[in-house]
Amino acid sequence: MRVLAFLDGTLADPDQPHIRVDDLGLMRGDGIFETVLVADGVPRELGPHLDRLARSAAMLDLPEPDRAAWERVAQIVIDNWRGSPELALKLVYTRGIEGDPEARPTGFALGMEIDEKVKRARAEGIAAITLERGIEPDLAARAPWLLLGAKSLSYAVNMAGVREAARRGAADVIFTATDGSVLEGPTSNVILARGRTLYTPPPAIGILPGTTQRAVFRAAERAGWATKIEPLTVEELDKADGLFLSSSVRKLTRVHTLDGNRLPDSTGLHAELAQAYDAEYART
Repeated sequence: MRVLAFLDGTLADPDQPHIRVDDLGLMRGDGIFETVLVADGVPRELGPHLDRLARSAAMLDLPEPDRAAWERVAQIVIDNWRGSPELALKLVYTRGIEGDPEARPTGFALGMEIDEKVKRARAEGIAAITLERGIEPDLAARAPWLLLGAKSLSYAVNMAGVREAARRGAADVIFTATDGSVLEGPTSNVILARGRTLYTPPPAIGILPGTTQRAVFRAAERAGWATKIEPLTVEELDKADGLFLSSSVRKLTRVHTLDGNRLPDSTGLHAELAQAYDAEYART
């Protein structure tokens, strides 16, 4: 089951071709995107996702996204969805056709089923590896043209990391900086639990500000946890009471094995935090 709608509100057949081969999103990865979890017809954190879409657009010098249009097209996809209770809603915004004198961006929303392996990982946890990303923690501030912290379509390195994890018998990656500090996953943020405190690295080091990570922190605080945004080192990951990856579609996924080493059992912590996170949306 898939539902495709363009930014002007037009529904289209997702099995037919629509994007021109000279669209710069395809040719150069020159564009941005967001993925929103929709559960029982309700999009989670749509506002923060659209805020981040606007920030990414500004970083790429794209025209400011029409927020109302994106809200409408997201709802069109949701209203026409006839699949599972959960779907992944992808919002894509590119620079458009190369050489277009009117410089019209391409925008569309695509609703998709969530892969069963993602659902299994939520329940069972995953093995991950650490890989060096080749950047220094202060590089984002020194070189803003590298677009660190923008959710661009240029995900080739991220996907190469996931393939390397598979070659090593793992499911995912935690990227590290040149000094050994923790960055993020290819499609997720890193959350560490120590005692009754959750930690995550600061976006200023060149990582994507996490919408789900913020929601998890908000839910944890309601449940009596403390939360901190501060640098983390790889050494701290092995010593944590719990290590998790968060993203819209994966929600909060437990890492049970890191670099081949079994981590302390955090099944109970994961259940508590996952329940608190889901409860945030049950109350709305």
